[in-house]
Amino acid sequence: MMGKGGLGNMMKQFQKMQARMEEIQAELEKTRIEGTAGGGMVKATVNGKQELLEIKIDPEVVDPEDIEMLQDLIVAAVNQARQKAQELQAEQMSELTGGLNIPGMNLPF
Repeated sequence: MMGKGGLGNMMKQFQKMQARMEEIQAELEKTRIEGTAGGGMVKATVNGKQELLEIKIDPEVVDPEDIEMLQDLIVAAVNQARQKAQELQAEQMSELTGGLNIPGMNLPF
């Protein structure tokens, strides 16, 4: 059984961790990550929380006869950007938890 001092110390550690998690979330929200497809013809920008912010499409790739290709490029660019953001999130959280996977800790991402 843990003594009173141990529990208080654990609560302080948890509060520190919670404060750092909030800092990380704020950093992720400001971070811009780009995904591209079609050799850069389609670019998708997300923030570190995987929220889509912008899509840029080179006019050369817009072909009314082949809308499906454009749709595929957009999906590919968005997925690439989100994947990069997911990796960044995991990296940031690994720093916070010291590489430990804490079961039951619902991270608000």
